[in-house]
Amino acid sequence: MAPNVNGEDANEIEMHQDIEIEPSTATDSDGNKSYWNKYILGSVVLASTNSILLGYDIGVMSGAVLFITDDLKITSTQVEILIGSLNICSLLGSLASGKTSDWIGRRYTIVLSSALFLLGALLMGFAPSFVFLMIGRVVAGIGVGYSLMIAPVYTAELSPATTRGFFSSFPEIFISFGVLLGYICNYAFAGLPDHINWRIMVGIAAIPAIVIAIGVIVMPESPRWLIMEGRVEEARQVLLKTSSSEREAQVRLIEMTKAAANDDSLHGRGVWRELILKPSQPVRRMMIAAIGINFFMQASGNDAVIYYSPAVFKAAGIHHKKGLVGVTIAMGIAKTSFVLVSACFLDRFGRRPLLLLGSIGMAISLAGLGLGSKFLERSVHKPKWAVAMCVVSVCADASFFSIGLGPITWVYSSEIFPTRLRAQASSIAVSVNRVVSGVVSMTFLTISEKISFGYLLFIFAGISTFGATFFYFYLPETKGKRLEEMESLFEKKRTDESDSNH
Repeated sequence: MAPNVNGEDANEIEMHQDIEIEPSTATDSDGNKSYWNKYILGSVVLASTNSILLGYDIGVMSGAVLFITDDLKITSTQVEILIGSLNICSLLGSLASGKTSDWIGRRYTIVLSSALFLLGALLMGFAPSFVFLMIGRVVAGIGVGYSLMIAPVYTAELSPATTRGFFSSFPEIFISFGVLLGYICNYAFAGLPDHINWRIMVGIAAIPAIVIAIGVIVMPESPRWLIMEGRVEEARQVLLKTSSSEREAQVRLIEMTKAAANDDSLHGRGVWRELILKPSQPVRRMMIAAIGINFFMQASGNDAVIYYSPAVFKAAGIHHKKGLVGVTIAMGIAKTSFVLVSACFLDRFGRRPLLLLGSIGMAISLAGLGLGSKFLERSVHKPKWAVAMCVVSVCADASFFSIGLGPITWVYSSEIFPTRLRAQASSIAVSVNRVVSGVVSMTFLTISEKISFGYLLFIFAGISTFGATFFYFYLPETKGKRLEEMESLFEKKRTDESDSNH
């Protein structure tokens, strides 16, 4: 919907039409203040806190499944279904999230995702059987699907161009923190009886879900969504609070209003038609880029390695349950630390360098983990150096993922689309993310039993290498670009982009 700009809003915007807007620098005035704008920081933290729930589930299930298996007497196939079902069911939430967020707004979609995960966590915590546990996973999965799309989109739409990379990394920061929190809870409750410990581990996620659902209510709505709805004055008030100066706020308002007004020329063409059936050249390239980065994020096996890290360490010769849970904490610390490093440098070095560094590092780490695993598989006595190599390689894989694909996937796929397409295009990309994650998680044990952990890890290393090649040739740099510039950026040829960036 194009904005209904009239009366005082129209007059004031028209008075400022003579403001010169230089490409990629209009929002750079006093840009350093934008990093520590308390209003943006508070809003982004609240929105991204929702991502703790996904990270917590990934971390806690890696250990809880050891006790669930003993308590409910489930098979390895049921373990794969249990773990992978959340990712598959999140597909429902991610597909619906685009339309939902365009309908009720970005903010209330975040509240909805928290409420769904709250219900799912309670169902899992009190589950008397495997079937009941699966129902909880389905509900929680739908909430996760909503969360994965909406937090990066909301953050990208709220943040100025100069700090968008930093703030849009927050969802992955909170996912990593959630993973670490899950590992710590596993270790803390592992000593309890098997019929109690896993219930506390999965059910405790209801507490942050309640806090998030309440806290999100005080957040502002996305200014771009408000303009799409014709609520220009409300958008202006949000921009005044999220910009480093009144001039910057006015420039951003003019750009957003112009972009939304231009969308009116597309009246009669549905979003799905423009995205799938008859996309323009830049939109087609955006879709391929967003789907590609989401595909490689999960096809490289990160979620599976985290979910099944206790199984990997068990194969490496660590058999005590509390030891299996405890060694994963080191991986969680590494993952959380390096995603913070990436967030701080995304707006300085750009998306492409960190993405390439992370992907190549993952390929090397996964190859090292594969070599260590193959050596241990053929060794009767488990040498300490080989066990150490596996532990270090897992931590390195998690660290390089947190430098590149982890945060940048959410940043990139949420920032490249025009406002009229952003929510629903992002939902498609996240849906691919969820499907691939679910397939990998639900087949990891089966395939590893057929061909061994080592060979499966070599496959993941090859996929990471192929992903790095795709990123190098197909993804243009978006550092410092305003959201309204993205469409013209993707009209250029890759060689032209490389020249302009240098």
